[in-house]
Amino acid sequence: MPRQIFQLKISLAGVRPTVWRRVLVPGGYTLDRLHRVVQHGMGWRDCHLHSFEIDGIQYGEPDPDGELALTDELDVRLDAVVGKGSRFHYTYDFGDWWEHDLVVEDAVTADPEVRYPSCLDGARACPPEDIGGPVGYHALLAALADPRHPEHRSMREWVGDRFDPAAFDPGRADTLLRRFC
Repeated sequence: MPRQIFQLKISLAGVRPTVWRRVLVPGGYTLDRLHRVVQHGMGWRDCHLHSFEIDGIQYGEPDPDGELALTDELDVRLDAVVGKGSRFHYTYDFGDWWEHDLVVEDAVTADPEVRYPSCLDGARACPPEDIGGPVGYHALLAALADPRHPEHRSMREWVGDRFDPAAFDPGRADTLLRRFC
């Protein structure tokens, strides 16, 4: 039986202009592997907790203290819980609370000449880790956009000269996906 590939659009909620990625992911991936696709495709560093919500069920790494009721993401294949047209959510960093909207735009047969997962397209840089969620990110963008802003210099120093909120390199994201997922 040929492998099924899902075309997913991942959009970061609460951020304007929208930060998004379009990726191709094998349907046989576990949600744990999809977590890595989201991390590397978006540009996160995977240093915080995360969870998926699909049809009202929470998936993630089981909490050893039992405080979070999560179904183990290692036990669940993507194609067992979603299909073409499905919408679901991924939350990263329960402090900053980055919500991602995921849509299964298409389901196709794997091309034997293509390596998966892959990044097809996207827009804008991923926000820096620990910026304070969407509110903090909007404050950063405002400070960076206005050289007269009282926080301009400190924010530029904190985020570094290389950070460009408008930049996104799908080729780099594609390389990271193939190397780490």
